Amino acid sequence: MPRTKTKSTTRSASDRGHALYARRIRPKLAGEKKGRVVALDLRSEDFQVGDNALEAARGLKARQPKADIWLERIGYPGLYRLGSWGVKGRGK
Repeated sequence: MPRTKTKSTTRSASDRGHALYARRIRPKLAGEKKGRVVALDLRSEDFQVGDNALEAARGLKARQPKADIWLERIGYPGLYRLGSWGVKGRGK
């Protein structure tokens, strides 16, 4: 299966996604519920808020079918957390 060329690398998409969220989207979402997910279109700078990543992405794709989507969680540094949470009895 041939690989498709993308217009941007993963690193540049990450940089653009974080910058777009910080500069244009976060200020608009001051009253939104912490923990909800924002799907951003890196091309049009349109966005959709949802209760989870799938809901937000589907809502954005309905309006922007060719969207390059970047996801952020409101009020958190990342969409998901990897690793332990310091549960007693684990990791010792």
